[in-house]
Amino acid sequence: MVATPERLERQDVKTTQGGDRVAVLLMGYGEVESYEDFANYNEQALNLLTAKFAPVPTWIYPPLAKLLAMFDLHEWSHQHGNFISPHNAIFEQQRQGIEDVLKAQWGDQIKVFKAFNFCAPYLPDQILAQVKAEGFDKLLIYPLLVVDSIFTSGIAVEQVNDALVKLADSNEHWLKGTRYIPSFYNEPAYIELLADIVADKIQKDLAVAHLPSQTGIVLMNHGCPHEAKGFTSGIRESELMYELVRERLIHRYPLISVGWLNHDTPLIKWTQPNATLAAKNLMDLGATAIVFMPIGFATENHETLLDVDHIIGSLRKQRPDVTYVQMPCVNDDPRFLKMSADWASPQISALLNEQAVAVSPALAEVQARKLHRHGHEHSHGHGHHHAH
Repeated sequence: MVATPERLERQDVKTTQGGDRVAVLLMGYGEVESYEDFANYNEQALNLLTAKFAPVPTWIYPPLAKLLAMFDLHEWSHQHGNFISPHNAIFEQQRQGIEDVLKAQWGDQIKVFKAFNFCAPYLPDQILAQVKAEGFDKLLIYPLLVVDSIFTSGIAVEQVNDALVKLADSNEHWLKGTRYIPSFYNEPAYIELLADIVADKIQKDLAVAHLPSQTGIVLMNHGCPHEAKGFTSGIRESELMYELVRERLIHRYPLISVGWLNHDTPLIKWTQPNATLAAKNLMDLGATAIVFMPIGFATENHETLLDVDHIIGSLRKQRPDVTYVQMPCVNDDPRFLKMSADWASPQISALLNEQAVAVSPALAEVQARKLHRHGHEHSHGHGHHHAH
């Protein structure tokens, strides 16, 4: 981009007047807190998630969302005594905790906002309108999810991009700098924390009655479809994360398996073994206690709570002699909030230190046309000669 000297001077003046602040956009799924919202939530999820891997025509989404809402209602209200997901409240504690750590370092130069993929009034376009209105011109996109794939962090970026198109000013974009934090699946501090949490729990509650070789550990990952229209669905990252946690525990506790929390959709091949099969396999190897630890989610949600509860319930019917332990996610553990803030710091520093760049959205189309024309002339002007 060509910036004239006068242009740069004018921008510097603007930044020193208080434009140099970073909005940290912490992004999570969000979960419904009112049962009336189920159909709307499901429709958002179908559009953003299912569309990327299931051969389902879009006209079917609204009726399918309503049908799924009936199943949700049955599960949450009838089977689980009017369950209300704690996800949003925990996510707010995570936002507050991360902001506290960052403010201690950066003061009022940062503010942490939260956005939910599927839940108004915290949808990314709603929150980014607020970010813009508050005068922030630098953005750190921070999906607080574990697996970096087009299904999790990818939809966060997709929604941010959609919102930025809606909020663009015609001549010059209000956003002058952007950074992104990918998944922390291989961050040593996170891996260490997961292993410590599991080992501490076993020492405290199980060691008295179960030998280490009889203590099974199911490390639960977010389920991934194998085929996703060429998008990476996070299998590689999830497997790596599982291996790293397993390495920390295997010398003490030999019975460890990955357990995928799948959404068993028809026609789709999901990651295996699922958490139920993983637990059964460990019992076959002599496990008398099974610890279910979610590693593929940073925040509690209906999958880590209700789905795991169902899994344990059905296993208990078959094997009442085995002890089952359901572990929470890292949630608002102060150690996790501190490391999450630490991962953000270098990116905040980079945003505050780099020269603001003025982007003109109107130029994008001009540029595309120009390059298209140039490419067209280029391909006609040269014959294709292949050397053998």
